[in-house]
Amino acid sequence: MQQRVYTPHSNIRKPWLMIREMIVDIRRGNDLAKRLTIRDIKALYRQSFLGILWAFILPLANTLVWVFLNNSGIVAMGETDIPYPIYVFSGTMIWAIFMESMQAPIEKTTQNKSILAKVNFPREALVVAGIYQGLFNAGVKLIILVIALAIMGYFGGWSLLLFPLGIVSLVLGGTAIGLLLTPLGMLYTDISKAIPLVMQFLMYTTPVVYAVPKEGFSSQIVRHNPITPLIMTARDWLTGVEPEFLNGYLWMNLVIIIMLIIVFVAYRLAMPILIERMNA
Repeated sequence: MQQRVYTPHSNIRKPWLMIREMIVDIRRGNDLAKRLTIRDIKALYRQSFLGILWAFILPLANTLVWVFLNNSGIVAMGETDIPYPIYVFSGTMIWAIFMESMQAPIEKTTQNKSILAKVNFPREALVVAGIYQGLFNAGVKLIILVIALAIMGYFGGWSLLLFPLGIVSLVLGGTAIGLLLTPLGMLYTDISKAIPLVMQFLMYTTPVVYAVPKEGFSSQIVRHNPITPLIMTARDWLTGVEPEFLNGYLWMNLVIIIMLIIVFVAYRLAMPILIERMNA
């Protein structure tokens, strides 16, 4: 059995050594991550009569509400390049992928608090399990989206092949933000409770249910929102529209990769302290 001795001389002074050990632990914990993912997915749908259909029902309900508001003139959503029902349905589905991925690291770590304090295993396995589950949920939504668009008589074309890349970016971006909040979320349950409220507000600063404003202060807010390129490019690839924020999307992916490395290191450093505090 492998023995690991923790000393005051942390590898924080040797970042490359720490990153190498982190990569090794991610590989070691990959099998555990897969098992956790399968367990949680089965538990999620075992006692649900509608099961996977919930991934379709909630975005559809949101779509009907916003289509009604738009058609009744209560709220003006602006002109979109594609039919508005398709615009808002795809937007809410894509937003759900991002939000679920952001919540996954906190949920996985919180759900497994008991074994964290008792069993020595690569802590990164919980994060990888969250990524796997996010990709699974995103795959379900992708199938639903393609079927729904086909039923509505709308097919995006060859750019649909690029849409999975947009999904991966959303999952990894959401994971990076969620992982950043995980240490605080383990200490204070207020964090996990506040996330849906904050994300609801953030959704209205992102072109999920309305078109990007042409001008004005709101246009500046939406265009400088770092999530906008991820949402817009994924939807443009899905629907066959020429991506308007492609450069921003590429830059955001670079930021996501750098951010993932940083927050993974921070998570690795914080976990022993948090586990010790849980045992106190």
